[in-house]
Amino acid sequence: MHKLWASTYKEFLLITRDIGGLAILFIMPILLVIVITLVQDSTFKTINDTKIPVLVVDNDKGNVSHEILENLNASNSLEIVLKASEKEVVELVLSGKYQLAIVIPKNLSDNLEKKVAENVDGILAKFGLEEENTETTKIDIPNKEIKLYFDPATQRSFKNSVKSGIDRMISKIETQTIYKAFQEQLTDDGSEAVFETESFISFKEIIPNKDNQEVIPNSTQHNIPAWTLFAIFFIVLPLSINMVKEKTQGTFVRLRTHPVSYATVLGGKTIVYVAVCLVQFAIMLVLGVYLFPTMGLPELDVSGKLPLLFVVAVFAGLAAVGLGLLLGTVAKTQEQSAPFGATLVVILAALGGVWVPVFVMPGFMQLLSNLSPMNWGLNAFYDVFLRNANFSEIIPEIGLLFLFFVVTTLISIIYNERKNAV
Repeated sequence: MHKLWASTYKEFLLITRDIGGLAILFIMPILLVIVITLVQDSTFKTINDTKIPVLVVDNDKGNVSHEILENLNASNSLEIVLKASEKEVVELVLSGKYQLAIVIPKNLSDNLEKKVAENVDGILAKFGLEEENTETTKIDIPNKEIKLYFDPATQRSFKNSVKSGIDRMISKIETQTIYKAFQEQLTDDGSEAVFETESFISFKEIIPNKDNQEVIPNSTQHNIPAWTLFAIFFIVLPLSINMVKEKTQGTFVRLRTHPVSYATVLGGKTIVYVAVCLVQFAIMLVLGVYLFPTMGLPELDVSGKLPLLFVVAVFAGLAAVGLGLLLGTVAKTQEQSAPFGATLVVILAALGGVWVPVFVMPGFMQLLSNLSPMNWGLNAFYDVFLRNANFSEIIPEIGLLFLFFVVTTLISIIYNERKNAV
């Protein structure tokens, strides 16, 4: 135990004297979490919080265009800007000043009413409800197009959502026009309506909850776990670099002259760096609880979750330290450990869902994500933050993290023994 304490104290002195390394470990994650959360906050806010300006050219000036404008204005996500010329809106959208322009064609209302009336008359005539008129000729009414101009840099998801919304709106207007035409033909005496135009089927969003504890996800709850996990695994760099320094400066050779096992040396490093990970995690929680609300960001709710959160942080820290120990044992120079460690952490973060959600990845990449310890840690954090999981429900994830630590540490010890065997 005395040897382990001495090894731990040595690591503590080394890390506290490395001011640059401490800055990377603490300041970098803080800036990263704040910037990413500010950038992504709008994607998690309700649609009432943001309005996108949309250019509209109304060439119809009829009932249909009036209803379209009313529906667009009723949507709290769009701000209507009326323009007179289609050429003007095309130039504005192409220049990137606006993301979307809608051009309503001429005679849309008149042509729709004529088309519907013609179809209704034909249907009623087949049922004998309309007098036959042999002199009636079918009018050629061209189909109308509502043009949507998108900024070339607009994301596909936004385009699809807008097109879907416009399509639903137009379908509703067409349906109501058909009902109205039938109504006028069947009720000439002003009696009550035959058709109800209100939607019979609707949607209701329900967030699954556990023990009546409903959690609405926000940018803070998504970014704090993800980027804290990234910061924890970034500890691989200073840990592996310090281990390489011990080799190149002769410190490790002096350690071998003492009756101290390599496992004890690694144990001291593990204790210190896991403690650093916990300090990182605590700082992130403080940011989410106290600083973010002052910046207009959602507050991080940790009520009743702190014990489980720190349990996950401990095992995530162990996995990160295990990876750092393995890299520091295998690498021979800082030029090997630093770039490889940084690249490996970025790859594990990408596979683990820190940057892009796993469910949007291709099938093959989703399978690979199961091999990333960041994916295990992120799922465990989400289970606690968003799914109100208990300890037994996070055992699979923290078990994998601990197994990863054990395997990487054993490989480090075995590799070192074989390398230094006489």
